[in-house]
Amino acid sequence: MINDILMIILGFVLLVVGADMLVKGASNIAKKFHIPEMLIGLTIVAIGTSAPELIITITSTQSSSTDLIIGNAIGSNLCNLLFILGLMAVIRPVKIDKEARNFHIPIAFLASTVILLMGLGILGNSTQYINQIEGFFLIILFIVYFSYPIIKEFEDIINSYKKEKLERQNSSNKNSKKKKINIPFSLLLIVVGVFLLKYGGDFVVDSATNIALYFNISERVIGLTVVAIGTALPELVTSIFAVIRKDTDIAVGNLVGSCVLNLFLILGIGAMITPLEFTPDFIQNLILLCSMTLVLWLFNFMGKRDTITRPKGLVLLGVFALYMVSLFV
Repeated sequence: MINDILMIILGFVLLVVGADMLVKGASNIAKKFHIPEMLIGLTIVAIGTSAPELIITITSTQSSSTDLIIGNAIGSNLCNLLFILGLMAVIRPVKIDKEARNFHIPIAFLASTVILLMGLGILGNSTQYINQIEGFFLIILFIVYFSYPIIKEFEDIINSYKKEKLERQNSSNKNSKKKKINIPFSLLLIVVGVFLLKYGGDFVVDSATNIALYFNISERVIGLTVVAIGTALPELVTSIFAVIRKDTDIAVGNLVGSCVLNLFLILGIGAMITPLEFTPDFIQNLILLCSMTLVLWLFNFMGKRDTITRPKGLVLLGVFALYMVSLFV
């Protein structure tokens, strides 16, 4: 028990350091090549911080712990949208990018709805399973979704980079005081940051799971709580650091991108390896996820537009608290 507690503390240290490095590296690259921070958050940061969920999925399929896979994906998304985004808004109101409002958040709602329909047997197979064919379909959706913003922004990025290069050539002030960005070092920060996030998440999840099992908590509840929150820790710490650094676009992109990635890629890979069974408890959690994703989108038109204000953040935190209590009642 004492060893598990010490490993949890070590895991948190690695998560904090890794998140800081990942945000720094990603932000530097975005500034250097004029890449929108939302795009960086949706791709590099989202994939990097979702590494723990991917590792949990692969290891869980090997031990046939499908409840852990589904609970991890759904629970992590609820943690992302309710707890992490709510906490971010309480710290500092979060501005929602137009692209996120009109495209990425609706896609996150669509992703949760697709999984719900599959779990109910309305879409795809007639039983409450996601089989290998449906898993392959989810992976295709993941590829399409993550390719879209890259293709969409690619031309603008190239044009912006050429414009900056031309202005630099025409500038008479060759000794500009503008801070230079070291790209190799920024890439190194990203790689090392992801590495630390991965192992920090592993230490926290493994040790917390051992403690939960010691108290005879079910695998479903462990997946929806301990493992889900544990694997969402990289998103939590990364988002908090992004908010502190005022890189809110990276934070929002990270959370929304991770939510879509968890449902399409994580569950898709899990189903490709072994069929995933959805119990009534998981269906209820999916309904909550769909509802709260819709509420998040509606928040853009309530009160201060395109902003998750502190009162809205408190609402999200309140719903998350009630959700956590309901799992143990």
